Amino acid sequence: MISKIVTTRLPTDYGQFDLHLYQDKSAKEHLALSMGEQDSAKIPIVRIHSECLTGDLFTSRRCDCGQQLHASLKMISESGCGVLIYLRQEGRGIGLINKLHAYNLQDEGLDTIEANLKLGFESDQRDYNIALQILLDLQIKELKLITNNPEKLKQFSQSPIKVVERIALNLKSYNDNIDYLKTKRDRMGHLLDL
Repeated sequence: MISKIVTTRLPTDYGQFDLHLYQDKSAKEHLALSMGEQDSAKIPIVRIHSECLTGDLFTSRRCDCGQQLHASLKMISESGCGVLIYLRQEGRGIGLINKLHAYNLQDEGLDTIEANLKLGFESDQRDYNIALQILLDLQIKELKLITNNPEKLKQFSQSPIKVVERIALNLKSYNDNIDYLKTKRDRMGHLLDL
């Protein structure tokens, strides 16, 4: 269960958004940036993005998270109607401390899944039900989903929200993240063209 705490205007480099802050039952805060009228005839573009401090803020090339975030905001801005949900589920749900430990294990030769497992976690511990609740609160019944992750699509198959289109994110890869991206494609089923 989530509760909306506050909504405010947020001007950004990508245009004017409304920023909605939600709290889940454990008092963790999640955000939704919305642009345009969600009850209009236009189907909104939606990105469900999990927090990645290293990628989103520091532009780390270990992952593609920061690129995904900014490409999604640009798409929403160009469309004029959409939502970016920012889930506070750092490191695929293992938290920042454990994510940094996982980075060290990756530097020793483990892939991103093996590192999480060695630390005692599942390969992906995120909960997308929070995002679904936020979308329902924003009265979104149909959407175009920006994702390469089939697990996100699967979550919608069990919800009242209809995904009318999947929008792929085809981003530049780097020497520092190519193995990570291959692991996401080959072991996690992400829909990536590398």
